Amino acid sequence: MSDGVLIVLVAGLVATACGLLGPFLVLRRMALLSDAVSHAVLPGIVAVWLVAQTRAPLPVVLGAAAFAVLCVLGIDALRSTGLVASDAAIALVFPALFSLGVLGVTRYADGIHLDLDSTIYGEIAFVPFDTVWLGGYELARSGVVLGAVVLLNLLLVLALRKELKATTFDPQFGSTVRLRPRLLSRLLLVAAAVTAVAAFDAVGAILVVTMLIVPAATAFLLTDRLVVMVALAIGIGWVGAAAGYAIALPLDSSIAGAMGLVCATCFALALLGSPRHGVLTRRWRRHRSRVVG
Repeated sequence: MSDGVLIVLVAGLVATACGLLGPFLVLRRMALLSDAVSHAVLPGIVAVWLVAQTRAPLPVVLGAAAFAVLCVLGIDALRSTGLVASDAAIALVFPALFSLGVLGVTRYADGIHLDLDSTIYGEIAFVPFDTVWLGGYELARSGVVLGAVVLLNLLLVLALRKELKATTFDPQFGSTVRLRPRLLSRLLLVAAAVTAVAAFDAVGAILVVTMLIVPAATAFLLTDRLVVMVALAIGIGWVGAAAGYAIALPLDSSIAGAMGLVCATCFALALLGSPRHGVLTRRWRRHRSRVVG
């Protein structure tokens, strides 16, 4: 397998893992969760350094994942009080954790190159060089990890599809029929946090945030059916992965940046030309109604 195909495949796995969860986050107005997680994991990185004196990928990812889960649980706890909106809860929790991490770096890791860029913000172009042996085959480590994350997310969505759908569109109904919407919300948020942290090491935070939000937001403009929305989100992510790599290669530019730009372009096209919600479509309908009237 060529390096280019492997890079696109890994980006596609990120798109799949994020596309399975992204529509639920967008519909629940929790789209900025991935950005919050990317900042809130810094204390976990500092904690790993203090305890183990290492910046090796596995312990760093585990420490980051622990604080990512703490972040999403804190956000959900604030939301459940009914006193704080979702966006405000995100804006309250992640700056606190990020500030704690900054203080930890300043106090205990001063002079050591220990920050988000040097620990978990990966570069997708390096994916082919980080390999593991599995079953006698040399495989990209990030591909193996992300493949496992895709499988776990798929099992979660399939096992709880009815419950997630009911509590996403009508939380009060979910409470009435005892679907435990708070527990489902926390499971979804924890899955999103684990997905984000697992992908950071391979492709970088910007691409993870892009894949978790932009394809889902684009799909939201194109359909009202949840199953179709999830499928479209995954498909748009794969388009961004393949087209972004094809654009970045001849330009010798950032691969992740090009992939993100393609996804953003897909959103812009949907925003303008969506059959039901597109800006140009609605203007054309208003113009037509005035002409007919």
